[in-house]
Amino acid sequence: MAELHAGTPAAATFSDEQLSAFQQGLRGRLAVPGSEDYEQARTIWNAMIDRRPALAVRCAGAADVIRAVRFARENDLMLAVRGGGHNIAGNAVCEGGLQIDLSLMKSVRVDPARRTARVEPGVTLGEFDKEAQAFGLATPLGINSTTGVAGLTLGGGFGWLSRRHGLSIDNLLSADVVTAAGELVKASEHENADLFWGIRGGGGNFGVVTSFEFKLHPVGPTVLAGLIVHPLDAAKDVMRFHREFVETVPDDFVCWFVMRQAPPLPFLAPEWHGKEILALAVCYSGDVATGERLAKPLREFGRPIADIIGPMPYTAWQTVLDPLLTPGARNYWKSHDFAGLSDGLVEVMMDHARRIPDPQTEIACAQLGGAVSRVPPGATAYNHRDGKYVMNVHGRWADPAKDEACIAWARSLWKETSKFATGSVYVNFLTQEETGIERLRAAYGDNYERLVALKNKYDPTNLFGVNQNISPTV
Repeated sequence: MAELHAGTPAAATFSDEQLSAFQQGLRGRLAVPGSEDYEQARTIWNAMIDRRPALAVRCAGAADVIRAVRFARENDLMLAVRGGGHNIAGNAVCEGGLQIDLSLMKSVRVDPARRTARVEPGVTLGEFDKEAQAFGLATPLGINSTTGVAGLTLGGGFGWLSRRHGLSIDNLLSADVVTAAGELVKASEHENADLFWGIRGGGGNFGVVTSFEFKLHPVGPTVLAGLIVHPLDAAKDVMRFHREFVETVPDDFVCWFVMRQAPPLPFLAPEWHGKEILALAVCYSGDVATGERLAKPLREFGRPIADIIGPMPYTAWQTVLDPLLTPGARNYWKSHDFAGLSDGLVEVMMDHARRIPDPQTEIACAQLGGAVSRVPPGATAYNHRDGKYVMNVHGRWADPAKDEACIAWARSLWKETSKFATGSVYVNFLTQEETGIERLRAAYGDNYERLVALKNKYDPTNLFGVNQNISPTV
């Protein structure tokens, strides 16, 4: 007999014959502890997460997802769903329950005439970009090519193209969803519109998406992009200029910034390696010559120690941060949204940047606004459209002995910047400890009660509970 600890008051047991029958009904594979691909299924991007599901269903298609959802429901099993496995809170894997692993579902079908793409949930950003860019097309995604499209999109999704074309969810046309009842339904503006509203920012609370349909836009294949690096001591003056400069540029120009210790990159002089820096990350997705004219004042301000802005393939720019975001490190994040970058906020960031506890740790701040802010806050489950900047206090390190120091540093910076924040937060940046209703209300604002009503309708028993969970009230 194989014992499955379901995370419920009474653990369920199954005979080998039952498990064999379950496997025979799958086109994909059933991974159990000790099997060849079990470790691959349960190992995710954040090394702080070490959970062991009783079973992992490595799905090959929607039929496998349906069968797995029904099996979990019928046997009262805790259920986790994995796409790319990048979620910081580790919601891709559960302890003792059933994991639905979608990472083998890799199809991307681009329709260049309609400018749409049909994407399965195991696809990563880099895989999507390569297919779309073959036709000079793209949709707003994230900034790390190994991130999964599914989890990114379900939480909102933003990146270098968002000021121009909105969030990932603003470009979602439809989705195929397996509900808690084990039924495959289509969600769009015209079919199951309430479900479509909910999956656009509501995470995996309402079902398992087996296919996404995205709108595509002409982008690239060459963009103007790169970094301008300043000493951290110059950050106050540089950020004052930046604050005014970004108000003058069009939506297709974006400038993010990072405070950290300089990694040993070849374009930085060796004497700067390990020293505190401010890096401005620029991407202009329009005409390169126009971008060079727009970027000129930013490039000429102050005395940067490096400037590597230039034309490059969009697909290359989408991978530029990959070496700093490899899997296997320990990660702990804290996040705020800001309406602006005041001197006081910059000073707090600078103070903590001088006390960064590990060379891999950084303070990153993304610029939004533009097309993101022109969508009404109630149009999708993602609510906080007014934030112009999203801060990710990105704690990252390798040695478990540094856990306490790195987490304490991140919490301190988050606490001291709270007074400058809007009060909202990006749901994809919530950690495993931020599961209380206060943080969920911060993520969803006035949309929260509507999400609870939707949860009551589509998942009243909270089968999909391993996530930033919206608890049903029925």
